[in-house]
Amino acid sequence: MMPAHETYDVIVIGAGAGGMTAAAVAAAEGLRVLVIEKTAFVGGTTAWSGGMVWIPANPKMKGAGLSDSITDAVQYLSSTVPEPANAGLRAAFLARGPEAVAYLEANTEVRLQPVKAYPDYYPERLGATPGGRVLEPVAFDGTRLGASFARLRPPLPEFTLFGGMMVNRLDIPHLRRVGKSLHSTLRAARLVSEYALQRLRSPRGTTLHLGNALAGRLYASLLARQVEILFSADVEDLSMQGERVAGVVVRHGSRDRLIATRRGVVLATGGFSHDATLRKHFFPAAAGFVSATNTSATGDGLRLATATGAALNAEATSPAYWVPASLFRRADGSRGVFPHTVTDRAKPGVIAVNAAGRRFVNEALSYHEFVLAMLRDGNGEPDRPFYLICDRQFLWSYGLGRIKPFTRNYRRYVTSGELIEAAHIEQFAAKIGIKPSALAATLANYNADAKDGRDPEFGRGSTIYQRHLGDIGHKPNPCVAPMVRAPFFAMRIYPADLGTAIGMKVDAQARVLREDGTPIAGLYACGNDMGSIMNGNYPGPGITLGPALTFGYIAGRHLAESGVMTTASAATAPV
Repeated sequence: MMPAHETYDVIVIGAGAGGMTAAAVAAAEGLRVLVIEKTAFVGGTTAWSGGMVWIPANPKMKGAGLSDSITDAVQYLSSTVPEPANAGLRAAFLARGPEAVAYLEANTEVRLQPVKAYPDYYPERLGATPGGRVLEPVAFDGTRLGASFARLRPPLPEFTLFGGMMVNRLDIPHLRRVGKSLHSTLRAARLVSEYALQRLRSPRGTTLHLGNALAGRLYASLLARQVEILFSADVEDLSMQGERVAGVVVRHGSRDRLIATRRGVVLATGGFSHDATLRKHFFPAAAGFVSATNTSATGDGLRLATATGAALNAEATSPAYWVPASLFRRADGSRGVFPHTVTDRAKPGVIAVNAAGRRFVNEALSYHEFVLAMLRDGNGEPDRPFYLICDRQFLWSYGLGRIKPFTRNYRRYVTSGELIEAAHIEQFAAKIGIKPSALAATLANYNADAKDGRDPEFGRGSTIYQRHLGDIGHKPNPCVAPMVRAPFFAMRIYPADLGTAIGMKVDAQARVLREDGTPIAGLYACGNDMGSIMNGNYPGPGITLGPALTFGYIAGRHLAESGVMTTASAATAPV
């Protein structure tokens, strides 16, 4: 029996969005909270993400003049998440999601705003909305974190400009119009000037957007409420008192120690995207081993919970949330994974082809649906090649992968092998190992209709979601244009995950369940450690962060309202 070194009301394992939300809520309710983070940073994959939070009928919509109802959301989810599994959890999410948003805004530093024009991913389905269900974090000034700013995980460098400048969604069109519009040019000049001043005091820009702003706001909430964070620490075991979780055994540095809890432990370690064994067991073979998530997501929460008798929710239609990704090497030698979410695939003048040189999908579908098409076409082959193909005009106007628009020196990407260039289609086909006649026929068929803005084969640009991701200034179809200007370019893409959908079975209070459906006292889960309430479906932007914040909130509130385990019994809990 190991004596407890210290006792807290609540212990949270993992400092991503779900874990920090649970910690912030518990602390706001007056509890003493410890967060244990295995890396040197807070933020997890959230800090790299777009930061979108999907909450139907949220309290921000009415103020923005947008209408929604739980009834409409139920109708929409009934077609996009048709499986009966986890229906009770979806009902809890819909009922308490708006409550979570209101609570966080009233009691923490989290501030969210509705994205008025961001449609649900299946806008033709009954109950869908053209915008407002998805919230984004309000920009955050990282200097408010003081010296702790260094502990906030930086965004992916590929999503910044000039070595560390973040840009919000609304400023991207201005940057594309520099030199063409006086207003946009002045706006861009102001942004760059502000960034230059920030770099005099900081190693990166301090005006934070997207997921980095959300992570920063949650971190500020923890700091303001004196939540303690133990960095670079591994939780090796859960300590039990009878059938109740009473603490954790932590390896920090070179020693183990027992930390006890009076109320409970929250698992929020980010899922198992980087655990090869679990991926091989749950993922389809064609998925391979590419992930766009933070490398710390190695299934720690699942192993800790199942060792106590917890049940896995493995009924997901898909074991993960998917995104096509390209791979590259950074200057420091590290491998980069670029998720092709919204920046290129839906723009006019690019197509995706398979190993046979044929199109296999509507390129403007959601990233999740795009990869499902890759997996179907891959037919179990993990190394089956897929490519995005465009011409010089597209590369200049929209970029491709991490190559930004208006890049003059694209040759370095060709030299590294990340970008494939060819003067004509026959040469192009030879370089990527595709039969020239097949690729030429694909391009000819596409161009014949694309010159009129049509795509009869796949209907690209046929929904408001697809058109939203296209180029609104391109007529007649924001998603379709012919490819005619040599040279031509290709970039190989791979099926990658944005997070796992298989996790712990929980109840409506976020308590982890055993196989018989009874809750394990003192054990909670949220984020990707919790089984997907969407069963691996992807109805809209932010359907991972929306439930993460909601069930993090639910866990924090339930812990605050639960009974207290006596200090004496917690402090002597056996390992």
